[in-house]
Amino acid sequence: MRRGIVKDSNDVIFNLITLMVVACVLSFIAGAAYTKAGMPITMLSATVTETQNDTQPLPDESIVKTEPIQSAALALPNKLEEEKKAEPQSEPADKWRTVRMKVTGYCPCSKCCGKHADGITANGHIIQPGDTFVAADKRYSFGTEMVIEGYNNGQPVKVLDRGGAIKGNKLDAFFHTHQEALEWGVRYIDVKVRDI
Repeated sequence: MRRGIVKDSNDVIFNLITLMVVACVLSFIAGAAYTKAGMPITMLSATVTETQNDTQPLPDESIVKTEPIQSAALALPNKLEEEKKAEPQSEPADKWRTVRMKVTGYCPCSKCCGKHADGITANGHIIQPGDTFVAADKRYSFGTEMVIEGYNNGQPVKVLDRGGAIKGNKLDAFFHTHQEALEWGVRYIDVKVRDI
């Protein structure tokens, strides 16, 4: 008989624990959905009422201040947003991939670009002083970011141009003068690529 009672009480405890876990998971999912939708989450608020009993206030505590929990709950997302803005934006490592490429220097002159050299790239970008970008095969969408060792101080550049001879894993790195393009020459480099 005792075994049956103990087993029944264990089942009740297990069921209560399971019910609490399910309730926590569902409230988490609902909270995440409301937060993602930009809707405020209304929390319970605590209030203090005075009663006539013989309780004494704690030492150094004559007034109890209460604030609704809702204000604290709304302050947390704002604080998280501020921290998110303050953090340097770092991309997950899986967004970048490394591709071995043949990288050639080119400039906007007619020797490099042929008879269509007009200072406008294939995506319509008008070349400005200080521009750095690459011309790539059409498998790399305009705007794809690339990091090329030795070019643009290792900072990402975007694909803004195309070229008839640029097929596969070949790039043309843009330089403002023909001399700079010649000095770069042709290099075989591991290029980091982040597709958009």
